[in-house]
Amino acid sequence: MTSSNENLPSRRTLWSEVDPFFDFFRSPARSGLFDNSLKRMRESAWSPAVDLTEDEKAYIVTVELAGAKKDDINVECHDNVLTIKGEKRDEREEKSEHRHYIERSFGQFTRSFRMPADASDDVEASFRDGLLTVRVAKQEEKKPTVVSIND
Repeated sequence: MTSSNENLPSRRTLWSEVDPFFDFFRSPARSGLFDNSLKRMRESAWSPAVDLTEDEKAYIVTVELAGAKKDDINVECHDNVLTIKGEKRDEREEKSEHRHYIERSFGQFTRSFRMPADASDDVEASFRDGLLTVRVAKQEEKKPTVVSIND
Protein backbone atom coordinates (compact mmCIF):
# COMPACT_ATOMS: atom_id res chain seq x y z
CA MET A 1 0.00 0.00 0.00
CA THR A 2 1.29 3.44 -0.94
CA SER A 3 0.92 6.39 1.39
CA SER A 4 -0.35 9.69 0.02
CA ASN A 5 2.79 11.48 1.23
CA GLU A 6 5.11 9.58 -1.12
CA ASN A 7 4.28 11.91 -4.02
CA LEU A 8 5.17 15.08 -2.06
CA PRO A 9 8.73 16.37 -2.03
CA SER A 10 10.58 15.85 1.22
CA ARG A 11 11.38 18.77 3.50
CA ARG A 12 15.00 18.45 2.54
CA THR A 13 14.13 18.90 -1.13
CA LEU A 14 11.98 21.96 -0.44
CA TRP A 15 14.66 23.68 1.64
CA SER A 16 17.37 22.92 -0.88
CA GLU A 17 15.31 24.83 -3.46
CA VAL A 18 14.72 27.79 -1.16
CA ASP A 19 18.22 28.02 0.36
CA PRO A 20 19.86 29.70 -2.66
CA PHE A 21 17.45 32.62 -2.21
CA PHE A 22 18.42 33.02 1.44
CA ASP A 23 22.10 32.53 0.64
CA PHE A 24 21.88 35.53 -1.71
CA PHE A 25 21.28 37.81 1.29
CA ARG A 26 23.73 35.99 3.55
CA SER A 27 26.65 35.93 1.11
CA PRO A 28 29.76 37.93 2.13
CA ALA A 29 29.58 39.97 -1.09
CA ARG A 30 26.16 41.25 -0.05
CA SER A 31 26.83 41.42 3.66
CA GLY A 32 24.27 43.75 5.17
CA LEU A 33 22.67 44.58 1.80
CA PHE A 34 19.19 43.68 2.97
CA ASP A 35 19.66 45.24 6.42
CA ASN A 36 21.04 48.48 4.93
CA SER A 37 18.14 48.70 2.49
CA LEU A 38 15.64 48.37 5.32
CA LYS A 39 17.55 50.94 7.36
CA ARG A 40 17.49 53.43 4.46
CA MET A 41 13.76 52.84 3.97
CA ARG A 42 13.10 53.47 7.67
CA GLU A 43 15.24 56.62 7.70
CA SER A 44 13.66 58.09 4.59
CA ALA A 45 10.14 56.88 5.23
CA TRP A 46 9.06 59.86 7.32
CA SER A 47 8.73 63.21 5.69
CA PRO A 48 6.29 65.70 7.17
CA ALA A 49 3.42 67.04 5.08
CA VAL A 50 3.93 70.62 3.90
CA ASP A 51 1.58 73.33 2.61
CA LEU A 52 3.07 76.17 0.56
CA THR A 53 0.99 79.32 0.18
CA GLU A 54 1.51 83.03 -0.22
CA ASP A 55 -0.25 86.29 0.41
CA GLU A 56 0.60 89.84 -0.69
CA LYS A 57 3.35 90.23 1.91
CA ALA A 58 4.89 86.80 2.45
CA TYR A 59 5.42 83.20 1.42
CA ILE A 60 3.99 80.83 4.04
CA VAL A 61 5.26 77.31 4.68
CA THR A 62 3.18 75.19 7.07
CA VAL A 63 4.63 71.86 8.24
CA GLU A 64 2.70 69.15 10.12
CA LEU A 65 4.89 68.04 13.01
CA ALA A 66 2.59 66.31 15.49
CA GLY A 67 4.68 64.72 18.20
CA ALA A 68 7.69 66.98 17.61
CA LYS A 69 8.95 69.48 20.15
CA LYS A 70 9.88 73.07 19.41
CA ASP A 71 13.46 72.49 20.62
CA ASP A 72 13.89 69.65 18.11
CA ILE A 73 13.16 71.86 15.07
CA ASN A 74 15.66 74.07 13.22
CA VAL A 75 14.71 76.62 10.54
CA GLU A 76 17.31 78.41 8.42
CA CYS A 77 17.31 80.45 5.26
CA HIS A 78 20.52 80.80 3.26
CA ASP A 79 21.01 81.87 -0.38
CA ASN A 80 17.26 81.86 -0.98
CA VAL A 81 16.87 78.25 0.24
CA LEU A 82 14.63 77.64 3.24
CA THR A 83 15.65 74.50 5.15
CA ILE A 84 13.63 72.92 7.93
CA LYS A 85 15.30 70.14 9.93
CA GLY A 86 14.04 68.28 12.92
CA GLU A 87 13.39 65.14 14.80
CA LYS A 88 10.12 63.62 15.90
CA ARG A 89 9.80 61.33 18.87
CA ASP A 90 6.31 60.18 19.75
CA GLU A 91 5.31 57.44 22.15
CA ARG A 92 1.81 56.30 23.02
CA GLU A 93 1.08 53.75 25.70
CA GLU A 94 -2.26 52.23 26.69
CA LYS A 95 -2.74 49.83 29.55
CA SER A 96 -5.79 47.91 30.60
CA GLU A 97 -6.41 44.83 32.68
CA HIS A 98 -5.76 42.39 29.83
CA ARG A 99 -3.79 44.48 27.39
CA HIS A 100 -0.63 46.55 27.24
CA TYR A 101 -0.09 48.52 24.03
CA ILE A 102 2.90 50.74 23.22
CA GLU A 103 3.44 52.49 19.89
CA ARG A 104 6.49 54.59 19.05
CA SER A 105 7.29 56.63 16.00
CA PHE A 106 10.44 58.63 15.51
CA GLY A 107 12.72 59.90 12.84
CA GLN A 108 14.76 62.79 11.54
CA PHE A 109 13.74 64.85 8.55
CA THR A 110 15.05 67.62 6.36
CA ARG A 111 12.94 69.60 3.90
CA SER A 112 14.43 72.32 1.70
CA PHE A 113 12.64 74.79 -0.55
CA ARG A 114 14.14 77.17 -3.09
CA MET A 115 12.33 80.42 -2.49
CA PRO A 116 11.30 82.79 -5.32
CA ALA A 117 13.64 85.65 -6.24
CA ASP A 118 11.55 88.22 -4.37
CA ALA A 119 11.83 86.39 -1.02
CA SER A 120 13.72 88.39 1.59
CA ASP A 121 15.92 87.34 4.49
CA ASP A 122 13.16 88.43 6.88
CA VAL A 123 11.95 85.03 8.18
CA GLU A 124 9.63 84.35 11.13
CA ALA A 125 8.66 80.94 12.52
CA SER A 126 6.05 79.86 15.05
CA PHE A 127 5.12 76.44 16.41
CA ARG A 128 1.70 75.68 17.85
CA ASP A 129 -0.43 72.54 18.19
CA GLY A 130 1.96 70.45 16.08
CA LEU A 131 2.07 72.94 13.19
CA LEU A 132 5.20 74.85 12.27
CA THR A 133 4.42 78.03 10.33
CA VAL A 134 7.27 79.83 8.59
CA ARG A 135 6.66 83.24 7.00
CA VAL A 136 9.24 84.52 4.53
CA ALA A 137 8.58 88.18 3.76
CA LYS A 138 8.51 89.35 0.16
CA GLN A 139 10.74 92.24 -0.82
CA GLU A 140 9.84 94.90 -3.28
CA GLU A 141 10.73 94.02 -6.80
CA LYS A 142 13.96 95.69 -7.76
CA LYS A 143 13.53 98.08 -10.61
CA PRO A 144 16.22 98.23 -13.26
CA THR A 145 18.76 100.95 -12.69
CA VAL A 146 19.23 103.29 -15.60
CA VAL A 147 22.89 104.07 -16.07
CA SER A 148 23.90 107.11 -18.05
CA ILE A 149 26.90 106.74 -20.27
CA ASN A 150 29.60 109.35 -19.88
CA ASP A 151 31.30 110.93 -22.89
